[in-house]
Amino acid sequence: MHYYAPKHGFFGGHGIVGAQLPMGTGLAFGCKYSKKPNVAVAMYGDGASNQGQMFEAVNIAALWKLPCIYLCENNLYGMGTSIERSSSNTKFYTRGQVVPGLKINGQNVFEVREVFKWAKDFCLKNGPLFIEVSTYRYHGHSMSDPGTSYRTREEIQDYRQNKDPIEGVRHIILKNNFASEQELKNIEKEIRTTIEADVEKIKNDEMPGDAEYYQNIFHEPQFIRDVEYSKSAVRP
Repeated sequence: MHYYAPKHGFFGGHGIVGAQLPMGTGLAFGCKYSKKPNVAVAMYGDGASNQGQMFEAVNIAALWKLPCIYLCENNLYGMGTSIERSSSNTKFYTRGQVVPGLKINGQNVFEVREVFKWAKDFCLKNGPLFIEVSTYRYHGHSMSDPGTSYRTREEIQDYRQNKDPIEGVRHIILKNNFASEQELKNIEKEIRTTIEADVEKIKNDEMPGDAEYYQNIFHEPQFIRDVEYSKSAVRP
């Protein structure tokens, strides 16, 4: 939620459920206004699909033909409940009324890649698009959600064994001789080593200073200097 890298085209998430959808729509407006050949991808879960701000954002995107992909990650469960108990329409790709939509298998990396290649070109020419990505989460939604009170352990195990995206792509790679079993093991070992090194670096990193509170918030640097001065000034 708090990762933010605008130089790389990533504008983070939002603490309010569904609030990133108007923001994503604004980014799409910026792309069109600046005549950039870019599209915005506004990602949200099935639980956020019932937020009113989604419909408001999509309405203006459709009206102005903004290049925005509304990506619904449907993992079948919101915060502690199934989609059938919270949504009258569980075909989330149809929620856009006049905005077209499609549903894809989010557990297949190749399908996702090819669809998004097409989707970018479509949005640049025609405006917004809904994409519902079928996926699954193995664990609870948060620390207060064990993840087993509204689904069975057998269901979770079935997804792990038969529909896991990593195991699925591994099977495709080996079946088509794109890489050997040993090559894949070497890649996994390298990734694990890199992650462990990064975790240790983060653990040993110093806490950021107070000046970090004002980074990427205010446009005018002078305001930051004024704040720093007022903090250090002696008050009567």
